Amino acid sequence: MQYVRLGATGLKVSRICLGCMTYGSSKWREWVLDEETSQPFFRAAVDAGITFFDTADMYSIGASEEVTGRALKTYAKRDQVVIATKVFNPMGKGQNDRGLSRGHIMDAIDGSLRRLGTDYVDLYQIHRWDYDTPIEETIEALSDVVKSGKARYIGASSMFAWQMMKALGLQRERRLAPFVSMQPHYNLLYREEEREMLPLCVSEGIGVIPWSPLARGFLAGNRKASDRDKDQKANAETSRAATDEFGHMLYYRPQDFAVVEAVTQVAQKLGKPNAQVALAWMLSKPVITAPIIGASKMSHLQDAIAALDVRLGEDDIRAMEAPYLPKRVMGHA
Repeated sequence: MQYVRLGATGLKVSRICLGCMTYGSSKWREWVLDEETSQPFFRAAVDAGITFFDTADMYSIGASEEVTGRALKTYAKRDQVVIATKVFNPMGKGQNDRGLSRGHIMDAIDGSLRRLGTDYVDLYQIHRWDYDTPIEETIEALSDVVKSGKARYIGASSMFAWQMMKALGLQRERRLAPFVSMQPHYNLLYREEEREMLPLCVSEGIGVIPWSPLARGFLAGNRKASDRDKDQKANAETSRAATDEFGHMLYYRPQDFAVVEAVTQVAQKLGKPNAQVALAWMLSKPVITAPIIGASKMSHLQDAIAALDVRLGEDDIRAMEAPYLPKRVMGHA
């Protein structure tokens, strides 16, 4: 395993981050693994040297944090792992059970710590931008969470670059705990973050931990246009391909299949699986700290780790990037 600093901080994280949305309760999403089935993935990740684990309060409505917390307590020492979680999405029916108000942040961090079974999280992230709450209120509350010792660092996820820079400017002006990381939607099928967000992160020393680096499995090469067809979903190769409505919205355009074909050609040339090659492309970008990998099969985790040793030539990278066509902003909502 390789280890790098998270942005400009002194915190070291593994080059691969295990995304824990896959672990929790199948009652929340059909493709989610229940606790017993999840345990081997945490053990294998720890054994492989992965120290970085990302979850969120809303994954399986809290069950992901519970499963993650118990697994890490079983297989690792608390001071040897980096636990990240997120706040924003609804956690109840009340109007104040969501968003980034001071009240919800203070309630949410306590709930996350209780479910994770820990006194602190290493990285506390805002899951999305809250248009109903002044950013000044949000960053003051987040800074207080850090001062209280309940979080070591704070980070952000998908938003516009101007929003991130506004928050960073206010944090500096008011001497508040700053955002040290950005979790953007970024992969070979969605590269719009290359326009503004990624250059901003380079300029400001922000760690980049992309979600969906394999486009929710699409880049593995096992998706078909018919996966979106209600009459054909039963023939989809994976449960997620058949039931992932969000993925159906993000991908499945003709140019997406053209990119996958380019990845497949490079993968066949190198004698590697598509997943390893697509992740190697991301890991070749100096701006990337650690892609967040979802693994519902042990081979997914093995491919992610193996990708660290895949070396791509400049021609390979150009070939995979060539079919891409610009898209509208997706993943911020």
